[in-house]
Amino acid sequence: MSICMGIIMLVADQMMVDRHNRKAPRIYRITSIPYHKDRNGEPDDHFATTTLPVRDELLNNYTGIEKAVRLMRGFGNNWLELDPENDINVPVSGLFADPDVLDVFGHELLYGDSKTALIEPYSLVLTKKAAEKIFKVENPVGESLKVGTIGTYKVTGVIKDTENRSHIVSEAFASMSTVKSLQAAHLIDGNIDSWNNLYSGWVYILLEDGKTPEDIQPHLEEITKAHYSNLAPPNETLVKYSLQNLLDIVPGKLLSNPIGSFMPWFIIYFLAGLAGIVLVTSCFNFTNLSIARSLTRAREIGVRKVTGATRLQLFIQFLSESVIISLFAMVLAVIMIYALRPFIIDLPFARFLHWNLSANYVVYGTFLVLSIIVGVMAGLFPAGVLSGFQPVKVLKDLGNTKLMSKVGMRKALLVVQFSLSMIFILTVIVLNRQLNLVLHNDNGFTTENKLIIQRGEKENLETLKTELQKQSNIVSVSAASHLPMVGIEFGEDFKRSLDEKDWQSMSSYFVDEDYIKNMGLTLVAGKFFSPEAGASNKNFIVVNEAAVAEYKFGSNADAIGQTLIWGKDSTELVILGVVKDYYAGLFEEKLEPLCLLNIPEKFSLIQIEYTGDFKQASSTVQQVWASVNPGLKVELKDFKKELGVLYDIVMGTLAKLLGFIALLAIIISSLGLLGMATYTIETRKKEIAMRKILGSSDGSLIYILSKGYISILVIALLIAVPISYFMNTAWLELMAFHVSVDFWTIALGVIVLAFFGLFTIGSQMIQATRINPVENLKND
Repeated sequence: MSICMGIIMLVADQMMVDRHNRKAPRIYRITSIPYHKDRNGEPDDHFATTTLPVRDELLNNYTGIEKAVRLMRGFGNNWLELDPENDINVPVSGLFADPDVLDVFGHELLYGDSKTALIEPYSLVLTKKAAEKIFKVENPVGESLKVGTIGTYKVTGVIKDTENRSHIVSEAFASMSTVKSLQAAHLIDGNIDSWNNLYSGWVYILLEDGKTPEDIQPHLEEITKAHYSNLAPPNETLVKYSLQNLLDIVPGKLLSNPIGSFMPWFIIYFLAGLAGIVLVTSCFNFTNLSIARSLTRAREIGVRKVTGATRLQLFIQFLSESVIISLFAMVLAVIMIYALRPFIIDLPFARFLHWNLSANYVVYGTFLVLSIIVGVMAGLFPAGVLSGFQPVKVLKDLGNTKLMSKVGMRKALLVVQFSLSMIFILTVIVLNRQLNLVLHNDNGFTTENKLIIQRGEKENLETLKTELQKQSNIVSVSAASHLPMVGIEFGEDFKRSLDEKDWQSMSSYFVDEDYIKNMGLTLVAGKFFSPEAGASNKNFIVVNEAAVAEYKFGSNADAIGQTLIWGKDSTELVILGVVKDYYAGLFEEKLEPLCLLNIPEKFSLIQIEYTGDFKQASSTVQQVWASVNPGLKVELKDFKKELGVLYDIVMGTLAKLLGFIALLAIIISSLGLLGMATYTIETRKKEIAMRKILGSSDGSLIYILSKGYISILVIALLIAVPISYFMNTAWLELMAFHVSVDFWTIALGVIVLAFFGLFTIGSQMIQATRINPVENLKND
């Protein structure tokens, strides 16, 4: 029941998001689906982001829209708290936004004027919590805040603290009017006015009263025709727009590029299914155990019926007992959830979702209804069986009373329960082995003795590198755009010539000349970027072996000196070198084409290889940083640990969840087995007594009584092992490198299941051998 309640609280937590906004029925997010003309009309993913110019186009040229706001990345840290690119020198997580964002999303200002707060460039509105964290004054309006390398902002407003939840998790909004100057200075990427950029921002519209999405969709189709009818290379992307209501975002459909963390419906259905399995099997076991123990109450029922009790009265009594037990279970389940709450909300996925296990009267009412339903479900069948006892039979010959004649159905249910347990057990073992492989596998690059820091001031990058390389315990220093295998992906389109129809995408990393040494990559042809080439490095590209095959260059040597046309601006890049394939993606199905480019403006972090221990290297880096970047803080992170962070959130959390469910499934299955074994002993006590009088040994008694239950375990294993093997092999095949479901994995799962099953059976069989023949036969 506690599992089910936890799922209810999770769903309720997600369902509270944005429900406070009275304008929610009229607020829609414009989502986009890019269609590339050269991909046979096949669409890309469905994106939550869209082209930002669509906002002005709708407001200026079409009717039916009261307000529209843009939100854009680039200000403050990202919403993913475990993102390795979060900058310690940026004190807030935030977004650039239009002035109407406060009105559309119902943010009330404690200080400042909401109508003017976000009009001027370099204006900033903070939440009350963020303001208290940063400033020591009660009202910080008028104060200045330096935000990393993107300037100093004036605080023009403070948002009131409320219990309201929004899918836009942001501590600050900076004025959208700031963006153009930042882009002109190359301090942030992208072009706010580009119709071909649909990945850096979101657009929300507030419909006029009486208007519907059906009124607006034709406007979006007209915009598509107006701006994408005459496409010329490299702009060959057709964008189709659609509308998503604010209340359908969380929980909602899984879209690429979400603005914040949320739980899609399919995850909720999956968790609800697991909870349902646990609850239904628990109800079955309660039924099983109730009937197994009912023989001890058979004479009581017979006497009560003889003295005038009706079947209905007995039925209501036994059903009430079941409901009362369920209500007690509800109380214990709630206590259990709140006792575990600090540990649950500290789990990576809970922090990822900003899940706080909150509840209200609706949630508690749902708990109450659930517990009553569970009590009725679990007690209905036992109440029917117990209230149906015939007084003459149970008082005259209790030993011949049969309660569960359909043993086959009960055994089938036990087989299903143990089969599910075995599937869970093997899946958990495979998940943990796969996670361990990812974290310790040779991915084609070195991970030991490396730390990472943020870039610091742009103009000080080369000075910082030079000073670090002078230190005796620093082996190499390299700048890069992002880390491999952490879920961050950059992609660029390339062709061999403009005459070709298709643009082919490659994962891209922006790196400096020392990257190959720092990462320990293997150069198989040509050469790498060199310091001597200086700015001309921008004209070259280094690719991996998979890219050589993808673009049909023949051999690695043949690719050297060939050119690729960059879809970004149709410039020609000369292939300078080819590196051996290495794993860079998070959940790669195969080794994908990959390219390395040398564009210093894209560098965001520095990778430092050192000798000795981490603590000593950290001290060295901090001293050098302080001399080169005075006034800026530095945060050091272990390279190897960062690689597994997001993978651990996804697969590690799933392994823990399934492990917990597997443990519950085994316990529940064992309880079912306990119920059957208990019933067997209750109904065969006289037989056991006779066998002992006739000389049967304890060993033979245990064998006779347990062989049927051991066959249940064997059948469950024969069913579950093949299913587990094919199911886990199927998802493992989606990984570029993976473990296998081998003999030892299966053997470990069998041992775990057999231990619980045999322990349960053995405990009851040993009890059966202690039956006293005299006590059981003296009245016969």
